Amino acid sequence: MVMTKAMELKKELQKLVRNIVDDEDYRTELIDQARETLFALKELKVKRRSSSLKLRETVLCPEEFKCPLSKELMRDPVVLATGQTYDRPFIQKWLKAGNRTCPLTQQVLSHTILTPNLLIREMISQWCKSRGLKLPDLAQHANEEGTTEADRDHFLSLLEKMSLTLPEQKDAARELRLLTKRMPSFRALFSESLEAIPQLLRPLSEGKSGSSMYPDLQEDIITTLLNLSIHDNNKKLVAETPMVIPLLMEALRSGSIETRTNAAAALFTLSALDSNKTLIGKSGALKPLIDLLEEGHPSAMKDVASAIFNLCIIHENKARAVRDGALKVILTKIMNGIHVDELLAILAVLASHQKVVEELGDSGAVPCLLRIIRESTCDRNKENCIAILHTICLNDRTKWKVMRDEESTYGTISKLARHGTSRAKRKANGILERLNRAVNLTHTA
Repeated sequence: MVMTKAMELKKELQKLVRNIVDDEDYRTELIDQARETLFALKELKVKRRSSSLKLRETVLCPEEFKCPLSKELMRDPVVLATGQTYDRPFIQKWLKAGNRTCPLTQQVLSHTILTPNLLIREMISQWCKSRGLKLPDLAQHANEEGTTEADRDHFLSLLEKMSLTLPEQKDAARELRLLTKRMPSFRALFSESLEAIPQLLRPLSEGKSGSSMYPDLQEDIITTLLNLSIHDNNKKLVAETPMVIPLLMEALRSGSIETRTNAAAALFTLSALDSNKTLIGKSGALKPLIDLLEEGHPSAMKDVASAIFNLCIIHENKARAVRDGALKVILTKIMNGIHVDELLAILAVLASHQKVVEELGDSGAVPCLLRIIRESTCDRNKENCIAILHTICLNDRTKWKVMRDEESTYGTISKLARHGTSRAKRKANGILERLNRAVNLTHTA
């Protein structure tokens, strides 16, 4: 069974990598899928290594030493709020899936804190020793992220301080920022309880004072959110916590430049999930992102552009971005030679929206795009420009003359049809065919 699953995962990975390598116009979702497949292969490998040992330990062990969820010998027994004992990794998985009941009793949990069952652990340890079996060290087996009990206790104490005096809030926020940056295990701890993120955000959510009077506290909390969002298992939880996106939007508008940059980076990271793209777009976050893009602070531009690009992959957010004035801001920046690479990528994504095509035709974008193709040394920029021009060519015949004049004077499009990327060649040839067909029809008439 395990071997079959491994073969299926390897075939899927080969297919995904082949699509990424062979297709210049590959979807970014393919990279996420490839990464998830690699993680699944890794987990399968680890399970295969430990399966024979687990079988030997589990077959003859007393029932009270087995986890009710895994039916295997417990390595790190913990007590749930209802008094039932489980192996930590398996009850954590149950809780992370959103369950808030005891698996055995189905009672609703008053809290999700897991307390080590030291008595059962000692009994298991003695049982293993009497049979010559080695139980993994607690620090190594605390959970799949490598968190120790001391780490967890320290984490909970820091969250408690977020409800205390201002100096304690500041100290705790600063330490959580540093720990979640350095230690992936601390990022994972936030997914163990639905209350953890609201506790982190309490100083900002209790009133405006958190951001307007104490910008350093706001910066540390927003940056901690960014660090949390890097952890794949946290993305959905973070975005769906009601206070998160409004506080990120407030940070975009009123924080220090580092806070605003990190808020944009957090939205970019969270938007890796399609469900989050929709949620963030509906929340109105594109408008403050576009405003910050227009403001043009150099240190914020890349993160802001990346966030807007990711959000606009889904169609409904393209309409929101256009409504919020993205096109004018982007075109102005491109025409002034500011962050052309990132902004052309956004423009290429937006170009599938009909209103964008109309506004591009009226804004003088066509000569600008042709000039970039002519002068740029970046293949990706040329590819994005010709893709946008191809869309304009299909929808706005009034711009054919500008393209014909460019081709007659510089041969810009035909050069790209010969020497561009595979996608650029397709788009350039598509434009040339339409222009030539129009010329032939004119001569026939």
